[in-house]
Amino acid sequence: MNIITNLQMYLGILIIVIIILSQSIKILREYERGVIFRLGRLVGAKGPGLILLIPIVDKMVRVSLRVITMDVPPQEIITKDTVPVKVNAVIYFRVVNPENSVVEIQDFINATSQIAQTTLRSVLGQMELDELLSQREKINQTLQKIVDEHTGPWGVKVTAVETKDVELPENMKRAMAKQAEAERERRAKIIHAEGEYQASEKLVKAAERIATQPMALQLRYLQTLTEISADKNSTILFPLPIDLIRPFLENYGPKESKKK
Repeated sequence: MNIITNLQMYLGILIIVIIILSQSIKILREYERGVIFRLGRLVGAKGPGLILLIPIVDKMVRVSLRVITMDVPPQEIITKDTVPVKVNAVIYFRVVNPENSVVEIQDFINATSQIAQTTLRSVLGQMELDELLSQREKINQTLQKIVDEHTGPWGVKVTAVETKDVELPENMKRAMAKQAEAERERRAKIIHAEGEYQASEKLVKAAERIATQPMALQLRYLQTLTEISADKNSTILFPLPIDLIRPFLENYGPKESKKK
């Protein structure tokens, strides 16, 4: 009986030691830190690796240092020019001070989400629709700066805030499509008019050059005939030299030219 009693006692002591060691020894991964509280008072952050705690006296809170990606729910916003839109975003942040993330805030993830939603509504509500659509990079930088200022005391660093999608009403989409179509037509007309103007300048220069060399006009006339007389064409062209009809033009020209 004594042997059995002793074995039971030793077994109980062994179990107690195992329980104490399991509470005293903690292993933290490379991306984890342990915030230690001793009798309720903050001791500091330790890790990664093997951590030894005093049983019952020390308590540890695990904190991950990895970047957290969180979607900001779509927010209904009225822009400065009174256009209702829905905007959603994504925010990237990480813990840089494990002690503050545990002591200064109860739930830093939820708090960061609420700050991002509020900031998204307040910042975009001060902008017009054109600015919201064209200045996406500037808006992202402004959002990141404001949210980071709020989360800094919590030991949280916001690395980026990106607006993902801007949902517009259907009537606004149709109006913008009409505006874009009208703008393209305006540009096409300007380009066409510019081409006509440049072509007229070239024609004037060509006429001036041909006027100094009459034979150039005859050569151009013959070249035009070769271009018209293509293959499988039933049209017959007979070139008539202008010199043959020039005497008739001079004799039967206007009276004013004869007087001269």
